[in-house]
Amino acid sequence: MNDWPDDGGYGRGNANSQPEGPRRMSHVQRPQVPQQPPRSQQGHGQGYNPNFTQAQNQGYDSGYSSGQVYGGAPQGGGPQGGGGRGGVPPQYAPQGPGRPAPNWRKRIKIGSIVLVVGVLAWGIGTYAWASSQMRNEVDLSKVIERPEEGDCTTYLIVGSDSREGMTAEDKKKLHTGSAEGKRTDSMMILAACSSGNTMVSLPRDSWVTIPNFVGSESGKAYPARGGSKLNAAYAMDGPELLVRTVEYNTGLHIDHYAEIGFAGFANIVDALGGVELNIDKGFKDKKSGADFQAGTQTLNGEQALAFVRTRYAFAQSDLQRTKNQQKFLSALANQAATPGTILNPFALYPTLGAGLDTLIVDKDMSLYDLGKMFFAMKGISGGDGKSMNMPLAGSAPQNSLKWDMPKVKQLVEQIKNDEKVTVESDR
Repeated sequence: MNDWPDDGGYGRGNANSQPEGPRRMSHVQRPQVPQQPPRSQQGHGQGYNPNFTQAQNQGYDSGYSSGQVYGGAPQGGGPQGGGGRGGVPPQYAPQGPGRPAPNWRKRIKIGSIVLVVGVLAWGIGTYAWASSQMRNEVDLSKVIERPEEGDCTTYLIVGSDSREGMTAEDKKKLHTGSAEGKRTDSMMILAACSSGNTMVSLPRDSWVTIPNFVGSESGKAYPARGGSKLNAAYAMDGPELLVRTVEYNTGLHIDHYAEIGFAGFANIVDALGGVELNIDKGFKDKKSGADFQAGTQTLNGEQALAFVRTRYAFAQSDLQRTKNQQKFLSALANQAATPGTILNPFALYPTLGAGLDTLIVDKDMSLYDLGKMFFAMKGISGGDGKSMNMPLAGSAPQNSLKWDMPKVKQLVEQIKNDEKVTVESDR
């Protein structure tokens, strides 16, 4: 007895003793899958197609047409096989954000701006610092009865024998002695003109008239004093009376005043690393400490001071000394007023620091004016300038020197009118 139900013999056996014959299986038709539109059309007004499965939307591939081996890495030129992601053709593969190429033009522009701003900040800072170090102590507004201004900018440059700030060892080393107070050791007029710069030395033994003046400190009026040496004016009432005396005896308006002492002069030279100078003829002087051989050599601060102060080694002591002073100052300015010094902070700051501590100028003189003065001095040795002594007419009382007044008048008129100086000095 067979308890199995009769289900037609499919899958559970058959009660018939005869084997069942072949039977026909019904055909099952696979539904067609809609073709996936290109990626360029997806998301652009097409909307979501519910007939696509997730695998179809991701670009599913069975692996038979791409050569992909199940369980292994995709075949092809890259990790995704065929250059696409998950077998998707390259033209349909999503493109990720790549690293942009550097914009060198923009980088150079920004770097240039930063550099310019840095240079400007350094320049402004240096200018402000140096301006604060200047000693604007001479008040030219106290000078009375002044001549009219001319077309050139004029400076009265004075080297004093001030020992301010010097130790006993410095005085011994520089052969300055220990005299109290200060006197003019050198005086010269520098005229900065478009027609050419001119430097005129004023011998300190010049025989001049000290005019009436008002004391710079006391405010007291003093009468004129005829027949005196030029350096007596400075000893009587300092820079203001010296300017008044030079203007009175020449008729030339002085725009600016600059004075430097022994220590400041030597320190500037040392800060520059020495000044190269060609000495035409060797000389010695025990009082100044000078001991020079002929030829080109680099002078340090001590040697430079000895060179410009020596007077007893020469027959025409004061006149030869003024020539040496002009020659050295031109060489000093030629070395100081260069890009190698101005643009190099390791040279600029020591030079400014050394000079500004002992450089005394008038109250209206700025750092810019001081720079113009140095460049004008540099122009003296540049071929377009002229250096000379004040024209002289012979000797005067007390071993002094008398000016050749007709030539002096002509010289002053040429400077005032910004004309090329043609006047010559015989000495």
